[in-house]
Amino acid sequence: MPAGGSALGDRTAALRGARVPYVHARVVLAERPTSAKPGDEALILPDGTIEGFVGGTCAESTVLAQGLALIDSGESLLLRITPEPEPPQPGKLVVHNACLSGGTLEIFLEPVLPAPRLLVFGDAPVARSIRGLASHLGWDVGDGGAEVGSDVSAVVVASHGRDEEVALTSALRAGVPYVGLVASRKRGESVLAALDVDGADASRVHTPAGLDIGARSSGEVALSIMAEIVSIRPRPSGRALGDASGSSGTATDPVCGMTVATVESSLHLDHDTGRVWFCGSGCLRAYADNPAAYPLAEATHS
Repeated sequence: MPAGGSALGDRTAALRGARVPYVHARVVLAERPTSAKPGDEALILPDGTIEGFVGGTCAESTVLAQGLALIDSGESLLLRITPEPEPPQPGKLVVHNACLSGGTLEIFLEPVLPAPRLLVFGDAPVARSIRGLASHLGWDVGDGGAEVGSDVSAVVVASHGRDEEVALTSALRAGVPYVGLVASRKRGESVLAALDVDGADASRVHTPAGLDIGARSSGEVALSIMAEIVSIRPRPSGRALGDASGSSGTATDPVCGMTVATVESSLHLDHDTGRVWFCGSGCLRAYADNPAAYPLAEATHS
């Protein structure tokens, strides 16, 4: 991650404060001729923009495609971009980019994802224990006074009869993946029956919240609830883009033969027979000038 004093330091701090995921890219090897040099760095944002510099248009398109995939996978990657095909190398993803000017780059890509957010309603011992344990596990914990927004991963209502329906309804309408109510089974059923939501939404509430581990103390109840939240939370796909055309989410640039990601932020052209994807603006212009010269485009339409 960029150091606080680097050119991108203020920007990364702002992104973390706004809970925006990004990928930090740093050049660790540059074999001439390349426009980038070791230490150059950039940020890849979810909207497909790149801030900073890790190479020219050709290298940048590969870094963008892989960076967007890593925001999904959550895993770091050492990316080697070469102008000529190379065999796989342990610990690296080798991508052949025929439009490079002749040099080879190795770029370390590190996704920086916001901590999952948990809201806990209530101030009873169980609620305090949940907050303490979740913070220890690295969650971003807020209390019941915070707004239930789209970035909230879990809501636990442990207010023991105080404003439970309001909190649960707000969480369900916001589409929070995990909604839990600390209550006995009988009382929980009564609370759910009083909610102003349809039956399918009400059935999403976990009550009694937590896995059945025979919990007795407030700390043990908190442990059972956090274990349940962790056990059902969505997992990242773990998918990084490979260097083979025809795989899901990729296409072949008809001009240079490079594999590119078929995401809206990648360069593309809507031809009369479909959409064609490109590694950079040079290839797009060449194709637009004479589409008939690139019959490979028949296989790149999405």
